[in-house]
Amino acid sequence: MNIFIIGIIFISVVGTVLHFTYEWSNHNKTIALFSAVNESTWEHIKIAITAYFLWMIVDGFIFGKMVNYFPAKLVGLVTIILLIPLLFYGYKIITKRSVLIIDISIFYIAITAAQMLSYLVLNMKDVQHIIIYISIVLLFILFGFYVLATLMPPENFIFKDPITKKYGIKGHK
Repeated sequence: MNIFIIGIIFISVVGTVLHFTYEWSNHNKTIALFSAVNESTWEHIKIAITAYFLWMIVDGFIFGKMVNYFPAKLVGLVTIILLIPLLFYGYKIITKRSVLIIDISIFYIAITAAQMLSYLVLNMKDVQHIIIYISIVLLFILFGFYVLATLMPPENFIFKDPITKKYGIKGHK
């Protein structure tokens, strides 16, 4: 369990730093693939899943041979992708505005929940091999979408910068 706490810390710190690296890099297009380029909900999901993918490289050396590794990582990734917008838009329905401390907390809540659920799946009864293969395919599909959504963001409210009202890099202020 200690490695999962280290994972929460790693993902949180790296994700937080990724919020600023595009600006720090003088708007480097390569850095834009992995960093937040605007204040849209998607860009906050992106920095969390970038850090999560990086953590997968680390914990893959430790847990990668466990049967449930890829399903566990898929569950964690999907948790981040779903939880950030659900919590963010859910509380905004109630408050009618964005509150910075809540926004920041949602980021860390999603990461913690992802790690906890990943840990639970990793330690449950071994899944069937078809589930492992499906999980690997879905992880690749999600990674592909992640890259495409950065290069060509859909014109959807999740991808729209609330400040500039633009999408993707064009949404950078």
